[in-house]
Amino acid sequence: MGLWLWLAAIGSGVLLSLCYPPWNQGGLVWFGLAPLACAVWFGGKRPWLLGYLAGLVFFTTTFHWLSALGQLFQAPALMGLPLLLSAYLALYPATWAWFLARILVPSAEARRFPNSWRNLGTGVLAASAWAGLEWVRGWLLSGFSWDGLGVALYQDLPMIQIAEWVGTIGLSWLIAFVNVMGVIIVRRILGEIGAGFMRRVRWEFSITLAVIVGVFSYGLRQLWTTGAPAGTTMMIAAIQPNIPQTDKFDREADDRTQQKLENLTLSAAALNPGLILWPEASTSRGLFADQDTFDRFERMRTQVPIPLLIGTVEDTLEEAVPLSFNAAMLLPPGPAPLREQPPAYRKMHLVPFGEYLPLRPLLNPIAGGLVPGDIAAGRDFTVFQPGTDRAFATLICFEDTLGDLTRQFVRKGANLLVNITNDGWFLRTAGTEQHLANAVLRAVENRRPLIRCGNSGVTALVQANGSIDRWIQPHTEGFAVKPVAIPPAKTPLTFYTRFGDWVGWLSALGTLAFCGWRRWGKK
Repeated sequence: MGLWLWLAAIGSGVLLSLCYPPWNQGGLVWFGLAPLACAVWFGGKRPWLLGYLAGLVFFTTTFHWLSALGQLFQAPALMGLPLLLSAYLALYPATWAWFLARILVPSAEARRFPNSWRNLGTGVLAASAWAGLEWVRGWLLSGFSWDGLGVALYQDLPMIQIAEWVGTIGLSWLIAFVNVMGVIIVRRILGEIGAGFMRRVRWEFSITLAVIVGVFSYGLRQLWTTGAPAGTTMMIAAIQPNIPQTDKFDREADDRTQQKLENLTLSAAALNPGLILWPEASTSRGLFADQDTFDRFERMRTQVPIPLLIGTVEDTLEEAVPLSFNAAMLLPPGPAPLREQPPAYRKMHLVPFGEYLPLRPLLNPIAGGLVPGDIAAGRDFTVFQPGTDRAFATLICFEDTLGDLTRQFVRKGANLLVNITNDGWFLRTAGTEQHLANAVLRAVENRRPLIRCGNSGVTALVQANGSIDRWIQPHTEGFAVKPVAIPPAKTPLTFYTRFGDWVGWLSALGTLAFCGWRRWGKK
């Protein structure tokens, strides 16, 4: 293969990686796939390999922050995590590139793209293949949906408003469609320059442009006409203790950590908020783990007559085998003594190799030292209700990057989303900002505000239209008490909340049907 083909594949990977934090050049996403499409259509004899190379560059560069775990655990082998993860994730763009070249437009004659309606059909199928693969990536092997194409637009408020209908995968579909149509339109124009050029009508250009303008106009209309919800306003306090991750492993640091949290909570309580939030895993010991821990919380409940949401470890004896959960508990204010376990949400979507070891019997000799025990997964979409017309759901860690999971809480009645997280694992890297970027789309998809309370940040409020109000600077210790407008309990559900990732599964079905038709047609 020619050098330009390799450079085109690498170029796509680089362009796409620049769309996300820390670079935030989201506009590049509109032509980030174009070099790869050109390579596989106009010169690539090995489209799968070109797509794999593009994916390897993109995912390795984008998720470079995972190497921070090597520094944290002082394990040089973990420095290779970005490349290891990318070796799997790159299979998706590789499959897409193979589909373009071998299934969708397999002949050189067809790649002159002379027919407008067939060109539009090609763009629709190419976009559907990408969206379908992105949907599969979100659930296969427990799923890793970070940084889909649609997330690159998280700062482009007009363009992301359509997510309330189509979700983030729908935005990815649109981006892939525009990329492919751009290649097709340019190729057709170059091939038709000459006599009669101006007499031909190229509907693919007009319709593609109309789609972009339509989505942008819809977004502007939503931003201009949709005001603050006519519900209630609640003062909410978020505590950002900025506890070093090394202290999380140190039992001797527990008392120091708890004292820091208590001091920040008392300071925030003086401003009389209606709810106080602690980040994920604030307490390394469960509420009922020992008498000292229980007494500390009882004393704080008496001093702080405000509902307190804590991130903690919950140990239970409900099952035949004792289980541990990554949980969020809503502690009621005192002075009545706490005689039973308060309402709790148990994290449902766990992090493989972080909270549990997949295929433990097989992998335990290799990675058992890094994951000595497995956290159990919760089963219930718990919605907390600390007051009338104030129902909120708690998403723990990276659960706020999962659209289908988040919408289930809204369907259960949540009119406010809360994410408690600890991104201190990734030190001072782009991981925290990428986490925020993915979370923005959850607010727009469901038209519910989302508060993020992180150990080291980013602690912020994401409004229902996707705008970000940063409350505390990352990697600093502090607290914030801010008013949050909460939609009424009977706020209508969005189309996405009701039907989820319909664009993803419909795209996957359409792509498979087309592949079957191609195979049947050849026979």
